[in-house]
Amino acid sequence: MLNSYDAEIIYVAGNSTDTLAKLQAQRGDQELDVVLMDDGPMYQAVNLGFCSPMQDTTMLDDVYDIARFPDDKAVGVGLVASGFAYNADMFERNGWETPSSWKDLADEKFAGKLVVPSISNTYGVHALVMAARLNGGSESDIDPGFEFMKEQVAPNILSFEPSAGKMSELFQNEEIALSVWGSGRLRALASTGFPGAFAYPEEGAVALMVAACVIEGSEKRELAEAFIEHLLAPESQELLADTQGWGPAQRHAQLSDELASVLPYGEKVNQLVAVDWDVINPNRLDWTNRWNRQVER
Repeated sequence: MLNSYDAEIIYVAGNSTDTLAKLQAQRGDQELDVVLMDDGPMYQAVNLGFCSPMQDTTMLDDVYDIARFPDDKAVGVGLVASGFAYNADMFERNGWETPSSWKDLADEKFAGKLVVPSISNTYGVHALVMAARLNGGSESDIDPGFEFMKEQVAPNILSFEPSAGKMSELFQNEEIALSVWGSGRLRALASTGFPGAFAYPEEGAVALMVAACVIEGSEKRELAEAFIEHLLAPESQELLADTQGWGPAQRHAQLSDELASVLPYGEKVNQLVAVDWDVINPNRLDWTNRWNRQVER
């Protein structure tokens, strides 16, 4: 579809935090026309007025509801599930059942064999929010989450490791059996031959999206929307699933059995739950300081 446009795509590398900082630094004179970021920073970009509503919303008709943003100011182009990555061989040797609930993080049998990333990492934020929900709280009432993590989960934790490379090393050396991690990360590790598996907690795995938006004031809106439409095409979604480990945000993409067994796809999308980034983002610095004092100490 993009071949019909006489245009050159210039890729500007940067993680989500860097991209958001670039948008803030270039306010009023943006160099970027379309951006891709994780959903947390993308919600910040939307709230800061950097993202423009999609004009051609027909491309969104086949997008899962969980991948759509308010007023269509952004759209998810890839889905990752935050849930449980585990060493299937270690679980079998120990006679452990597949982890099935966020409550399992507090099970003493995982003492010294568990990683929950710090909340400097999105997976850690997801774990904290789900801990709060488990115990009658929410994003707006996070105290029960901190209490659960501090008193019941932290004693089991070997490391609050945020690095994907280090997490993979801990798994491969059998230093850990279980972690809160992403489906795409687990798929990459399993592709090396590691006996990894991914479990969706019964309360829901948390959706982590890679999202795209057209920058407000872009002089290349038509091209920017065409690029996003290209990313949402079934063949692009299938390629992104295979190369990036992103579950399709579009209903008509078809995945292999191997990919479908790990990534959020089909009915597994219904097992995803969203978190409220509009509440999380303004509180994240305070939460991080509290986490460092009370949980990761």
